[in-house]
Amino acid sequence: MSPSRNILITGVSKGLGRIMALRLASLGHRIDGCGRSRSALDDLSKELREGHHLEAVDVSDGAQVQAWAEHVLAAGRIPDLLLNNAAVITRRAPLWEISGDDFSRIIDINIKGVANVIRSFVPAMVERRSGVIINFSSGWGHSTAPEVAPYCATKFAIEGLTQAMAQELPEGMAAIPLSPGIIHTEMLDTAMGAAADTFPSPEAWVDDAVPYILGLGVADNGQSRRVPGH
Repeated sequence: MSPSRNILITGVSKGLGRIMALRLASLGHRIDGCGRSRSALDDLSKELREGHHLEAVDVSDGAQVQAWAEHVLAAGRIPDLLLNNAAVITRRAPLWEISGDDFSRIIDINIKGVANVIRSFVPAMVERRSGVIINFSSGWGHSTAPEVAPYCATKFAIEGLTQAMAQELPEGMAAIPLSPGIIHTEMLDTAMGAAADTFPSPEAWVDDAVPYILGLGVADNGQSRRVPGH
């Protein structure tokens, strides 16, 4: 078993974030997580038990993220591994049918939310000169499909943002854009409808994903990665 790490995960209310938090905690790692649903976080806290800390935070709100970071860092829990997982998708439609509000929301969460978390937590990691930042990308951060243009735009942005930040980090750190692959989550239901049923569940995915994520490090800095087999 690898040494215990402080792991910070956004978007733990459901989906991949929740299943990652449970698996990583079962391996002895300490979890700081955030999500928007207080009731879902309370349920997850009961499963995680003691030693882990979950906060209701909207990552698109910079002030909320900064307040969360101050609380986490004041407790001495500088992340060893930061997983920027929180993201949303719009309904499938041609770009010109997506409302301005819906377009702004996906930009605010999928891009600005990642930047808010980086701005609030990464300076402490840089000062310590260690840690890995993994920003969740997508296959739609490398290729495109019709009727998901806003999501593609945000994930292409995550690829560029992460690769640029990787050049700014001190030696001993890494920033990595990670495509998780295609997993049957609520988001995939929105993106693919009934076809989503043909893809692996988060529970199946996590068996491959968590060991792979824990193995990413300095040698992967700035390199686009994808969970093997997915």
